[in-house]
Amino acid sequence: MSPSSEPRAVLRPATAADLPAITAIYAHHVEHGTGSFETEAPAQAEMQRRLELVLSRGLPWLVAQRDGEVAAFAYANWFRERAAFHWTVEDSVYVHPQRVGAGLGSLLLDELLRSSERIGARQMLAVIGDSANQASIALHRRHGFSDCGVLQAVGWKFQRWLDVVMMQRAIGPGAAQPPSR
Repeated sequence: MSPSSEPRAVLRPATAADLPAITAIYAHHVEHGTGSFETEAPAQAEMQRRLELVLSRGLPWLVAQRDGEVAAFAYANWFRERAAFHWTVEDSVYVHPQRVGAGLGSLLLDELLRSSERIGARQMLAVIGDSANQASIALHRRHGFSDCGVLQAVGWKFQRWLDVVMMQRAIGPGAAQPPSR
């Protein structure tokens, strides 16, 4: 089935019931890709802790469903823990390997930007693992992210050095006015 003929995705907030699918999708990317610099896939209990942390901060964690199954997920978390950074979020987007190229990442990132603006975030950062991750770089460019730089050879995975590509996009008024919360 081509991406254009697939049924429309349903986007919604993630719940604890989604954790088995979220854990499996993320495990695939940890074990087979360089978008995450984790070298061992976290257990479902750890993914639950991460979900609860993001939600406790009032930040968005979304899933995309196709055919009643979680096919992708995305979330925004604080870029750094210190209070001055709480208006800057970092996005994470992961798609089931059989659903890559179906537009789910774009749908999720678009909603993640809207959700982040609604809660008062002013900047979104993409910290992209591996400068060869052209799909993620292109996704972020399509959504208005600008290149900030490349941190060269900062991660070691799969017996090679990996870069990190930094990208940024203003949300809402960005830096034009002080935060409201």
